[in-house]
Amino acid sequence: MYLLLREGKIEEFNRRREEGQSCDLRHADLRGLDLRDLKAAGLDLGNSYLRQTDLRGLNLQETNLEGASINGAKISGTFFPKALSAEEITLSLVHGIRLRYR
Repeated sequence: MYLLLREGKIEEFNRRREEGQSCDLRHADLRGLDLRDLKAAGLDLGNSYLRQTDLRGLNLQETNLEGASINGAKISGTFFPKALSAEEITLSLVHGIRLRYR
């Protein structure tokens, strides 16, 4: 499943998840990918690297991002979990600090 994301096969990744295939994306290196069409609800992206990843328009409200880094990511229109403050998101976006939940 991880390789599908790395290869840009987001639709196939989403389809397989809908069919019940599991995936472990904790500690995943997803740097620089275009994930705009990813159905992220229920994913665990804890401690993953999302540096310079295109996350525009994603709904990440039901996605675990604890410990992830979004340095330089594109986040316009992205919904983040309520447990992440705007300050925390900004620190990660600008300085690469790992996201910490309240």
